[in-house]
Order: sequence, then structure tokens, then C-alpha cells
Amino acid sequence: QVQLVESGGRLVQAGGSLRLSCAPAGSIFSINYMRWYRQAPGKQRELVADISRDGITSYTDSVKGRFTISRDNAKNTVYLQMNSLKPEDTTVYYCNADVKLRATSSLFMYWGQGTQVTVSS
Repeated sequence: QVQLVESGGRLVQAGGSLRLSCAPAGSIFSINYMRWYRQAPGKQRELVADISRDGITSYTDSVKGRFTISRDNAKNTVYLQMNSLKPEDTTVYYCNADVKLRATSSLFMYWGQGTQVTVSS
């Protein structure tokens, strides 16, 4: 088992920026896709952005042009740079990754515990 640990969430004013980070706590072999999700109370979890190991990215329409996902494969870390934040971006953001624990392991999907982002108007 491995835990993904997110950081960077906090209170910020509308129009401001935040950078979220996520990395596994513990030893792993490799990570394939890495993703950021968010989930507002009473709503389904939404895929915000994802990135392949080779750096191919995709975004949900509501964040295109404002958010940028990136990764550092040497550090097994994924980032979400969030600019021009809006009050509707307020929610808990979750990291998700397809992880191979050992060279002979299969890929398993792991989740982080979530980090709260609050954007005040």
C-alpha cells in the first residue's frame, strides 16, 4: 500500500493563485497517469486535469486556460498550478495516480486524502 499526500490548499482571494502538490509517501517503482479531481459537497467527484508519464495533459473545460498540471517524474510528484481562481473553484481537491509498487507489480489506482481550496469573493 502507498498513500498519496497532497499539499498546498488554503484560503485565497478571487483572482489569486495556488499550487497544489502531490507525491506518494513511501517507496514505489513508477507512476503512470496522475490526476487531480475535485468534489464539492453533494456533487460527484470531477476530473479536473490529468497528465501521462510522457507529459500529455487534458483538462475539464471550466479550468482550461487557468489551471496547469505538470509532473516531476524524478520526484514522483504532480502539481496543479491554479491561476485566476474563482469562488466556484472552492472545494476539496484530490490527487489520484496509477502506481506500480514494484517492477513486477500491476498498476493500481491510489487516492490522496484531499486538500481544501477556498476562494473568497
